[in-house]
Amino acid sequence: MTPVQIAIAVLILPLVSAAVIALFLRRAGGLASVVSVLAAVGIAAGALTLTLGADRFVTSMEWLKLGDFSLSLGIKFDDLAALMLAIVGVVGLCVHVFSLGYMHDDGARARYFGGLSIFMFSMLGIVFADNLFMMFIYWELVGFSSWLLINHYMDRPSAAAASKKAFIVNRVGDFGFLLGIVWCYTRFGTTNLDAMAKLVEGGSTLTAAIPLLLFCGAMGKSAQIPLHVWLPDAMEGPTPVSALIHAATMVAAGIYMLCRIHFLMVPDALNVIMWVGTATALYAALCAITQSDIKKVLAYSTLSQLGYMVAAFGLGSLKITHEMGGMTHTMVITAGVGAAMFHLTTHAFFKALLFLGSGSVIHACHHEQDIFRMGGLGKKLPLTFATFTLGVAAIIGVPFLAGFFSKDAILYLAFANNRAVFVILAFTAVLTSFYMVRLWKLVFLGETRSENASHAHEGGLALTAPLALLAVLSVIGGYGWFYSAVLRGGVAKVIELVPEAHGSDHTVILVTSLVVLLLGAGAAFTLYRPASTDALAEKSPGLFGLLGALKVSFDRFYDYYVAKIQQRFAMVLNFIEQIFLAGVIIRGMAGVVGLVGLGMRALHVGNLNAYVYWFLLGVVALWAFATGTLTF
Repeated sequence: MTPVQIAIAVLILPLVSAAVIALFLRRAGGLASVVSVLAAVGIAAGALTLTLGADRFVTSMEWLKLGDFSLSLGIKFDDLAALMLAIVGVVGLCVHVFSLGYMHDDGARARYFGGLSIFMFSMLGIVFADNLFMMFIYWELVGFSSWLLINHYMDRPSAAAASKKAFIVNRVGDFGFLLGIVWCYTRFGTTNLDAMAKLVEGGSTLTAAIPLLLFCGAMGKSAQIPLHVWLPDAMEGPTPVSALIHAATMVAAGIYMLCRIHFLMVPDALNVIMWVGTATALYAALCAITQSDIKKVLAYSTLSQLGYMVAAFGLGSLKITHEMGGMTHTMVITAGVGAAMFHLTTHAFFKALLFLGSGSVIHACHHEQDIFRMGGLGKKLPLTFATFTLGVAAIIGVPFLAGFFSKDAILYLAFANNRAVFVILAFTAVLTSFYMVRLWKLVFLGETRSENASHAHEGGLALTAPLALLAVLSVIGGYGWFYSAVLRGGVAKVIELVPEAHGSDHTVILVTSLVVLLLGAGAAFTLYRPASTDALAEKSPGLFGLLGALKVSFDRFYDYYVAKIQQRFAMVLNFIEQIFLAGVIIRGMAGVVGLVGLGMRALHVGNLNAYVYWFLLGVVALWAFATGTLTF
């Protein structure tokens, strides 16, 4: 098969899987799971085949034409797409395999695996899209499939509410995204990525409005302030869904889209993006400190890490000066794209590991999610404990693990371009180390603190094999040789954009990384003991209450806005509609027509004399009109 044929097969395979499950296997959960997992195997195999190959290509066909407007369905498979495709394929397969064990006793397995397949199809469409209109179509399909998966436990009111919240909040961001796409078409006459890039390189002027409107889509999908409120609630879905959608793929789609359109960015837009990402990273890290639900700790951690990626992209290019042959050479690299994609890649590995590890814990504890009712699980779940510990070490930046390299790249970029952002992100790293060590200690150390935890035991191969693979990737995913030797040349070009500190800057970044790691981990290890109560709430109730209020502040603001402003505005519009539109215009016109009808009906009296008089009146009127006596 040619690379184009493989790409089309990879894209279509999950759609076929979803269709087969929906049409024929809705009551056959076991068979549906097999079909979906086999599709995931095919996707991973095809993704790695394309990624390992040297061929990169662009192909498209016209799908719809309306006057001068044409919509093409195309595939743009370059180095950036190859990297993202490998992430989606590998992590997607791990989640599918893990789901075999985690969802084994679920009565709606067929619907669940069908939802996974349609999500994979939608996500792959975003990866392959060669134009913004095509990307938007798949963008909306991702929103639909995430709604379906979050709402898997539809009998729970909280799950139904969370799915609706995710759907609505994403539509807000997507409206701005659509406006940006329309503006791009108006400005360039096309939304094809390569065509727009050539026009920009040719000197086409840009305003900040276009990239900022497109960024609205990323704010929704990648859960940036103020559109972040849906992601913590989305933990109501099954834990493997959290790993796939809310850690490695869907929330990363916004970062990927930004990297796709980096040529549209202007300094003013990048500055706004940088501060939105920085604010999100800090806010989410503060919120994570007070969480007691194991999945919500990881959810806020995801928000914070996504903020890191967005901030990295917003930090933009980096000017590097070096001496060679007695001459000074200056090179400007697109460091923001490289740093953001590098952290996206490493985060996909260790955060998927952490979410699936939490799923293994929840499954072993009979769906208990409160970390203060766990404890002592390190002895009962040795493999989960070992891999989860590795994931924690990676996210907090322990040297020589994947997260250490990608986090340092972002800190160096911030140090070189904006010291204020550097300070905030470094403090955020302290908080990350603090709340992750807190989580790890409360869950795995000490003695068990509930009946469910005391009876916990390790799951089967389906639950543990994905953890082992992701643990390996959480180690080697930070090394350049992994991308150049394993994923080969093309993908390595994306990683080559990652900024590396040299000389005194290298020392500053290394010392900063080690200090923030030790500060956060040491504080958590000292403050928290394996107990059924929160030590921070006991020792500093004021701070704990403030952080708790910070967590719900946005939800309270939105609730106030909906109840006091939007709802009242809707009531005014409803009043206007009832009185003027439905009342005066519709019912009023109906009344006028009714009166005319009554008058005309009154003329039909059934009396010949009356008809003669009307006939004579008509003749007189006709004569007056014909002679010019009567005019209109």
